[in-house]
Amino acid sequence: MRLHTISLGCQMSAADGDEMAEPLRRRGWSSAEAPEGSDAILISTCTVRQHAEDRALSLIGSLKPWKEADPKRVLIVAGCAAERLGPWIQKRFPYVDLVVGSKSIEQYPQILEAALSYRFDAFAEEAAAFSATPGQAFASPTGSEVTAFVTIMRGCNYSCSYCIVPAVRGRELYRLAADVLAEARLKVAAGAREITLLGQTVNSYAGSFEGQPLRFPGLLRLLDRVEGLERIRFMSPHPHYLDAEMIAAMKECPTVCEQLHLPVQSGSDRILKLMKRGHGRAAYLDKVSALRRALPKVVFSTDIIVGFPTETEEDFKETLSLVEALGPASAYTFKYSPRDSTEAAARPDDVAQEVKEERLARLNDCVDQLTNKAMAAQLGTVVSVLAEQETFGKTRTGFKTTWTSAVAPGALVDVKLSTMTRRTLRGEIDEP
Repeated sequence: MRLHTISLGCQMSAADGDEMAEPLRRRGWSSAEAPEGSDAILISTCTVRQHAEDRALSLIGSLKPWKEADPKRVLIVAGCAAERLGPWIQKRFPYVDLVVGSKSIEQYPQILEAALSYRFDAFAEEAAAFSATPGQAFASPTGSEVTAFVTIMRGCNYSCSYCIVPAVRGRELYRLAADVLAEARLKVAAGAREITLLGQTVNSYAGSFEGQPLRFPGLLRLLDRVEGLERIRFMSPHPHYLDAEMIAAMKECPTVCEQLHLPVQSGSDRILKLMKRGHGRAAYLDKVSALRRALPKVVFSTDIIVGFPTETEEDFKETLSLVEALGPASAYTFKYSPRDSTEAAARPDDVAQEVKEERLARLNDCVDQLTNKAMAAQLGTVVSVLAEQETFGKTRTGFKTTWTSAVAPGALVDVKLSTMTRRTLRGEIDEP
């Protein structure tokens, strides 16, 4: 049996897709590169923006001929859009075999077991393979990935007025630190040299270790000791939890990369208050400055929304000035789109689409200039790069890098940077 996995949206969605595919891989299912050659398709969906949700629904609709060609094929729709629209999806697309919302992912192995036992009697005898429980460590699917995701928590306790995530993923649930460590060790044993910790607000982690409470800085310190693990990254932290203890841990742990994605969403205090972000402009920039003092080479990225209800030109200019002060190497930028069941959706979407588009274009121009500046500052330097492929990898600060002399994936190489393209640095291996 062959499985094709499609993940839409953020890194959490991708990690969910890998995790949900793993029980099938343990049954002996192989991976299919394309839907045409697969016996089952797993779609991990996203609903953060309307565009992401529309894309998922369009994809499900396009798979009707695939299902009709062989009714024994299995179509599984999972994730955030499945959580929000589950009954509607089942009604609109009756050929979907299984809908698993994001709040049910921990029970997914049991749900899948029941579905497969019903659909494929030959699989019933393999029920023991589905002994997965919440917090189980999942090995790297391919056994050869240099980089890997490790989910440390699900859900979100914040109530940002524009965000649908708490509604579809629920409140925060934390994995035991021992389970996180076990998964990290499994993935290192399978070939990973870098892991990215995932959570909706990853640095709000409040788990436990050996019966004692453990916050995110403590988890970083434990993971820093995992033998064979070269680098640690994490997505996406909340500014509130970027405190002195977290900064100290980032500085003290050699494996933690000098890169931080720190969502801000707006540079206007007025808009931030309406967004219910829980931080203001000055507090955000103070935290950025504190981390830069501790880690002078740290490189930032961020998330920004333009066109939030009532946003004025002055509000937007404050966002531009914050972006310039932050100097990010990259940014995820979005036009505001109302999401059902959020507080902001009750407000009139009173910023015209053409205004949103114009502001987004200006913001992207600003980010592009700052990206080019950050990349240009790297030219002429020698940087340590983890080879993800024979001639490609990323620096500790997250810059994509290429070179010409092939090396084994997983190797750490020193690269002298000489040129750059729009999003990639280029150079040659610096021989000792």
